[in-house]
Amino acid sequence: MYLTETHVQVRDMARDFAINVVRPLAEELDREERFPSDIYQQMAELGLFGICVPEALGGPGFDTLTYALVMEELSYGYASVADQCGLVELIATLLVRHGTEAQQSRWLGDVIAAKTLVAYCITEPDAGTDVSGIRTEAVRDGDGWVLNGGKIWIHNAPVADLGFVLARTDKAAGHRGMSIFVVDLHANGVERGPKEHKMGQRASQVGALTFGDVKLPADALLGEEGRGFHMMMSVLDKGRVGIGALAVGIAQAGLEAALDYAGQRKQFQQPISDFQGVQWMLADMAKDIEASRLLVHSAATKIDRGEDATKACSMAKCFAGDAAVKCTQDAVQVFGGSGYIRGFEVERLYRDAKITQIYEGTNQIQRMIIARELMKNGARG
Repeated sequence: MYLTETHVQVRDMARDFAINVVRPLAEELDREERFPSDIYQQMAELGLFGICVPEALGGPGFDTLTYALVMEELSYGYASVADQCGLVELIATLLVRHGTEAQQSRWLGDVIAAKTLVAYCITEPDAGTDVSGIRTEAVRDGDGWVLNGGKIWIHNAPVADLGFVLARTDKAAGHRGMSIFVVDLHANGVERGPKEHKMGQRASQVGALTFGDVKLPADALLGEEGRGFHMMMSVLDKGRVGIGALAVGIAQAGLEAALDYAGQRKQFQQPISDFQGVQWMLADMAKDIEASRLLVHSAATKIDRGEDATKACSMAKCFAGDAAVKCTQDAVQVFGGSGYIRGFEVERLYRDAKITQIYEGTNQIQRMIIARELMKNGARG
């Protein structure tokens, strides 16, 4: 068994929390599209935010594999809750890797304590997968900056206190002309669009942000000027591990619901689990979930060893996302007409799964990355 005693203890703690606190509220949160701040406060108290933040900086100091284990268990409870864990992990990683001591001292503790809500602000109308389309711009103003532009589909935009905003600081420098700024989203010139009403993961708050002549102090710049794109890319591997693990949690919940229902539902005087067609669906779900989980754990372990994990992380995210959609689709099929009705868990899981093929880089882009890595390093590279 490659999991240490610590891995198992943290996983079991997250599993217990997901089963006893998160799952009982999942349908209500989905129906009401409610931001579960009470759940997030409990998660912070348990140390489930900023999982990889070093102890010296106030975090639990766990590894990426622990992060993957926690993400899967939280997602088994409800994917929107896991999404918040993933968002905080990316922001915390940026601060740990690129923040000054003053920036870390000012923001990091409150972020992982869920006292300060954050948003990762990249996507724009012309810049999704293609980040080169970003038009948001920060221009020097004395010692500080003035920010103008807008972002769409930003997780936590309706509720966040701080935005980590990718903006152009040199129009002529391409990817080397982008920087990340930490922006007070309550400042003058910041406007929030209405909350988007999503297909799935409906308790995750998503919306637009507009920046009109927002004045930023000099210390709003995170890391080096012109390194924003590279800083953003530096956390994407971990982000893809997180989404892969989240997808596994959704799929696992779908399999368990389908397995339970197939054993109870009778047709032709026997449980539908007696029919080979249903058995094969359950078997395929189980093997795809196990393969997804192992890919995610392998990618996380590569990160922890300091190895080049780009291909592994893209494989894990892509395979697990596709598997989650297929598994939850089959879970709906096992439930038959009931699976198509609101209020049945598998209907929600199917909706929640779809976004895992889209965010943190679409699965089409993951396949391009995998192919690029193959051509660069060979099949065994």
